[in-house]
Amino acid sequence: MFTIRLTDVSDDTFTRVLPVGPGLDPEMSALVAATEGADTAGRITVFPRPLRQPSRVLLAGVGVGAGDETAWRAAGAAIVREAGDDEILEALLPADLAPGALRGLAEGLWLGGYRYRDAVKAPRSGEVRLVLDNPSAYAESLAAATVTAEATWLARDLTNAPSSVKNPAWFAGQIVAEAARRPGLTVTVRAGDDLERFGGLLAVGGGSVSPPRFVEMSWQPPGATTHVVLVGKGITFDTGGISIKPRDSMKLMKKDMGGAAAVVAATLGAADLNLPVRITTLVPLAENAIGGAAFRPGDVITHYDGSTTENTNSDAEGRLVLADALAYAAAELSPDLVIDLATLTGANAVALGKRTAALISPDEELVTALTAAGEAAGERMWRLPLADDYVEHQSSDIADRINAGPGPGVIMAALFLRDFYGPVRWAHFDMSAPSWAEAADAELTKGATGWGARMLLRYLSALDGGQQTGA
Repeated sequence: MFTIRLTDVSDDTFTRVLPVGPGLDPEMSALVAATEGADTAGRITVFPRPLRQPSRVLLAGVGVGAGDETAWRAAGAAIVREAGDDEILEALLPADLAPGALRGLAEGLWLGGYRYRDAVKAPRSGEVRLVLDNPSAYAESLAAATVTAEATWLARDLTNAPSSVKNPAWFAGQIVAEAARRPGLTVTVRAGDDLERFGGLLAVGGGSVSPPRFVEMSWQPPGATTHVVLVGKGITFDTGGISIKPRDSMKLMKKDMGGAAAVVAATLGAADLNLPVRITTLVPLAENAIGGAAFRPGDVITHYDGSTTENTNSDAEGRLVLADALAYAAAELSPDLVIDLATLTGANAVALGKRTAALISPDEELVTALTAAGEAAGERMWRLPLADDYVEHQSSDIADRINAGPGPGVIMAALFLRDFYGPVRWAHFDMSAPSWAEAADAELTKGATGWGARMLLRYLSALDGGQQTGA
């Protein structure tokens, strides 16, 4: 990631960035008045200044008045897209800037400047200097933005990685390596005979030459009173199995582990922030492939809790691996609450569009807290009902349930998963649609969005009487 510095010293040789609003110097105010829409959040107006210092000025729109955190985040992303790779920018910020606004600006700069980091493409370089009257007052906000951006970058990197590289063993190795850099995190990776009771995971991964893995990562700080279990769907590529997907539906299935990427990144971020919350993160990893050992429609699968599912559609595989992870959590971990994220259904996009995740939970307090965290983080969600009317559509003559009954896709999947949470508070996110962006939009770049990592960090930061760090 490129550098963001807090300073109270200005240097006229750097490209100047001025937020539109009160306190703008008279020359710039006159130019803004002549530029329709210059104060629109996320809009950048560029003014060249030949033979003068600085040689150009970027006017960053932050919306009405000082703007909220979301507007500052959009402004940051727009600024970094306008800048050159190695350009040094200097943003002169208002004296009364709220800490949350600075956090939004910094997140926008980093997230808007994201590039997938691999052996071919280097991450963006450059520097942004944020000039403030009292830089030390904003250090906590910048630290929170740094951790949030790093977590989101990691989630995007994992999701953008091609499936020719990203098999279950590789993904598990990435988790182990990242956790090893953070004291207090422990990781257990199960494979082979250790997966005997994980019938859904074994069935989904059975057709691939890359065997499945089950990763358990634990953050257990001293004195933690709340135990949160995070579960992320980790299908490293999804052909649909024997119920094969059409070509167009299969092209982006390297992203079918976006939920796993988000919960892993959020847990690593929680360790970086030293949050006083116990977190156990479960990541069932499999490749849903076609082969002689692939599971078939009509097969009966026995899950970790001993219950059975009749497979009626091998392209409804995500809920099968999540079921094992949720049942394991209920039986072995004694959590206070469970939150799962999954790129689960195409119905998510049909119901809510490309930018909004579906949230399903019977717990009003949990829904309120998660929605507030999503609003603060800039990750939208909408609650859908858990409608018991459809339960009868999941009945089977030969098992406890089927995995793909007729009905509204998001709700049917949530009803299936409800059997496995146990007697705890829980929330389920279907975030298939917002896990991927077809084009740059505010702080999103084209490709993987890392949806969920930011929201989870905000939520976890506020648990046990804590506050949303840097807000």
